[in-house]
Amino acid sequence: MLNIWGRISSINVRKVVWCAQELALDFQRTEAGGQYGVVQTPEYIALNPNALVPVIDDGEGAERVVLWESNVIVRYLCAKHSSGRLYPDLLAERFDAERWMDWQQTTLNPASAGAFRQWIRVPPAERDLAVIARSVTATEPLFAMLDAHLATRRFMLGDNFTMADIPLGCEAHRWFGLPAAEYTHPAWPNVERWFAELKARSGARGVLDLPLE
Repeated sequence: MLNIWGRISSINVRKVVWCAQELALDFQRTEAGGQYGVVQTPEYIALNPNALVPVIDDGEGAERVVLWESNVIVRYLCAKHSSGRLYPDLLAERFDAERWMDWQQTTLNPASAGAFRQWIRVPPAERDLAVIARSVTATEPLFAMLDAHLATRRFMLGDNFTMADIPLGCEAHRWFGLPAAEYTHPAWPNVERWFAELKARSGARGVLDLPLE
C-alpha cells in the first residue's frame, strides 16, 4: 500500500492525494503538519529531513521508495502507474509537462502565496495589505498567461489530462477559493472552463471541492 503523510489543507498534499485518486491507487493518508504535528518526530525526520509535508512511502524491501517534494511524487506515481497516459511517453510532451509543473512551483506558487496566507490564515486585524497587494499584482498576470495557454487546449498539454494539470489545478483551486468578499479575480474564461472540468473529475473529489483553510 502507498502511505502518504500530510494534512489535506496543504496544497502540496492535495496534489499527491488527487494524483493517487486519479490512478485509483490503494493508499493510506496519515495527518501530519500544522495542528497535527508529527513532522518534528525522529521517525518523520528519518523520512523527510526537511520536516515538511508530504512524504510517501511506497513498496517494500528492495522496491521500497520514500519520496518528498510534491511535484516529484506526482511524477513518480504517474510514471509508475500511468506511463503513456498521465506521464507522457514522448520526450517533448513529457518535458512540456515538467516545465509547467516547475513553473507552478517556482513562479505561480510564490506569487500567490502572500494573498492566500493573509486572507485565509491571518486574522483580519493582523493582515498586511501591502503583502496582499503585491501578491495580487504578481499573480494576476500569471493566470492571464495560463489563460492564453489554455485558449487552444482542453488541458495543459492538449486533449488529454496529464500530470501537468494536477499542480496547476491545485493552484487554481487555491486562488479561486479566496474569499469573495475580499477579492474578485479578472475574467479568465479558459482557466475557468479548464478548472470546472478538473473539478468534475472523480479523482479530484475530496480535493478540489474542499474549502481553503
